[in-house]
Amino acid sequence: MRNEDALAGRIRPILSQRKGFSEKKMFGGVCFMINGNMCVGTWKRSLIVRLDRKHHDETLTKPHTKPFDITGRTMKGWALVEPSGIASDNDLKTWVRRAAKFAESLPVKRRRFSTR
Repeated sequence: MRNEDALAGRIRPILSQRKGFSEKKMFGGVCFMINGNMCVGTWKRSLIVRLDRKHHDETLTKPHTKPFDITGRTMKGWALVEPSGIASDNDLKTWVRRAAKFAESLPVKRRRFSTR
């Protein structure tokens, strides 16, 4: 089992009972969404979290976090939590629940359907 798959397997039970939960492959890992808004994702062995942009700098002061930057451009409101920061189930739950709370505060994205 790949590391991304193992991490996704730990995340899924935390989010799967939430209203509006979905997931899809993205970033070379798995992206978990709430109401069509990205909540968390896996990238290599790390956790990608989406949080309020207003708290970006504060988030990066937390242990084992760094800016989410896989393209050469830091994205405010996104952070990468290294494996040591999510090693325990409690630490993972804390990050995932925090990101889910933020995603739930965003407007619902309606799925776009092709007319083809």
